[in-house]
Amino acid sequence: MLFLFGSDVALSSKRRLVYERQDTFRETLVTTLFFDLDGTLIDPAEGIINCLHHAFDTLGIKDVPEDLHWCIGPPLHDSFAILVGPDRVDEALAAYRQRYGELGLYEHVVYEGIPDLLADLNRRGYQLCLATSKVKVFADRILTHFNLAQHFQYAFGSELDGSLSNKAELLAHGLAVTGVSAADAVMIGDRKFDMIGASANDIATIGVTWGYGSVEELEQAGAGRLVASVADLAGLFG
Repeated sequence: MLFLFGSDVALSSKRRLVYERQDTFRETLVTTLFFDLDGTLIDPAEGIINCLHHAFDTLGIKDVPEDLHWCIGPPLHDSFAILVGPDRVDEALAAYRQRYGELGLYEHVVYEGIPDLLADLNRRGYQLCLATSKVKVFADRILTHFNLAQHFQYAFGSELDGSLSNKAELLAHGLAVTGVSAADAVMIGDRKFDMIGASANDIATIGVTWGYGSVEELEQAGAGRLVASVADLAGLFG
């Protein structure tokens, strides 16, 4: 999939996107941008890893992997199934969420340039939607705490019972709620789950490489375009 952006294809305050899919070109008016949260808008490493260790301590688990950064991105339920075993997932989730709700969600850093990017996209007339596998009640609090909520018309996240944690299901839900055609949307994220989930809904994709997914991971997942910085991402729509 190939993205071509340029000022010569501007229409009103929005951008025409020309891309190649299955050896054909299609031109569409992009109106809606779905953004992942962790690793795309914010660096959540400190909060997530601190809460993972809290869960391990609560469960009395001593044999813990040294590197837990791979847990940033996929549904937490899936990560805990690997880390503590399927039988203790609910217990681990409860311990994790207890600390995350009190402290962890504040132990994040907004990537430099993100607030200005979102504000500029708003001015250009794009509809912005959050699409995260993080529990929605936590995602909403993060957006509010870091003064990002004002930029989003919708915020989609998973439920406490684990529903909508699959990115394909979450994006399908987002399309249904917004009434947006998949052809008029783009998914922007840092992990394969974002690319695969978007492709399952026939949504075009942009992979960002400043997060927790490697270039190889994103390419193998079918990312339509890769960008290495927030400035590069802004340039696609500028």
